[in-house]
Amino acid sequence: MKFSLQLSADYPDKSYGGDRVYGDMLDQAILGDRLGFDAVSITEHHLMNCLMMPAPLQFAVKIAAHTSRIRIMTSIVVLPLHDMRTYAGEVVVADIFTEGRLMLGVGRGAFAYEMERLGVPMAETQERFNESLDILQALLSEEEVSWDGKYYQFEPLTIMPRPVRPISMMMAVMNPEGIYHCTKRGFHIQTTPLSGNHQLLLDQVSGFRRAKDEMGGEGEHLTLSLSRVAHVAQNAAERQRKIEAAYRYYSRFDNVFTGPGIVDNGMVRELPRAQTVEELGESLLICTPQEMIDKLGPYADLGIDRVILNFNFGLDASASLDAIQCFAEEVMPHFTGLSAVRDAAQ
Repeated sequence: MKFSLQLSADYPDKSYGGDRVYGDMLDQAILGDRLGFDAVSITEHHLMNCLMMPAPLQFAVKIAAHTSRIRIMTSIVVLPLHDMRTYAGEVVVADIFTEGRLMLGVGRGAFAYEMERLGVPMAETQERFNESLDILQALLSEEEVSWDGKYYQFEPLTIMPRPVRPISMMMAVMNPEGIYHCTKRGFHIQTTPLSGNHQLLLDQVSGFRRAKDEMGGEGEHLTLSLSRVAHVAQNAAERQRKIEAAYRYYSRFDNVFTGPGIVDNGMVRELPRAQTVEELGESLLICTPQEMIDKLGPYADLGIDRVILNFNFGLDASASLDAIQCFAEEVMPHFTGLSAVRDAAQ
């Protein structure tokens, strides 16, 4: 089982500055590259301070310039917000500039606040995504492409420059049946049980495995990635402090994910949650290194290929760097068979 760092830009204080936020994320990517993490993950969100990253491909290129090995995943790019005729070329250029380390994760978009303010009603996102994905795949694989669909109509055109290699694509899906169908189409899968619904996780893994079994050798290369909020704590007091920070983060996240989408001048408002702090703490991966090993064990037993860890939910940048270092040294070797300290020194 491999591990990735989600470089999610949580920006609870405007005075901190976007330059410092992205500098912190770059520091995490550089550390992850040195310590042997498999990949870093960059999400796309607009018009708000929660998960703030309006330009994931640009940031992917920046990361590639400062690292040497680590893969760079977009998880996810919101296809309905882009024009595929120009976006396909941007993807090709990003793949070239990252020297093949880009994995393009795509999705339909989940936050009504940003989607609708950018002119894409949530009721249309699935249809728009399906058509956009078909067009993107055609533009990246065929030289002359024309289209006559519901949202796109255009005469034959060719994306330039041409791709220099096949670009890996990953689908963000939560619904188990959706996971099954996307796997059958040949996509890598990223999913999450959010705050810890274990039965949902079992169903998600089952959908992926069922599809791979039916595909035989054609699906052998496909991977399942699981995204989780995580942090390392050395004692009970530190654990409680970090869980409370995560609770405040989810008070913002839930507002724009399942809630009313109340945003004040770009700042997502914290709203009351039905789940208690204690209940959230039981479901997240915020614990000691040994407890982390115990909690990750069932994921390895399920055959999950990669766990994407989000260490960014309102804590100091230094605390996240320390947690990443501790995870790499004390937890990761139990699942990868590698020593982060030894490998970083070589």
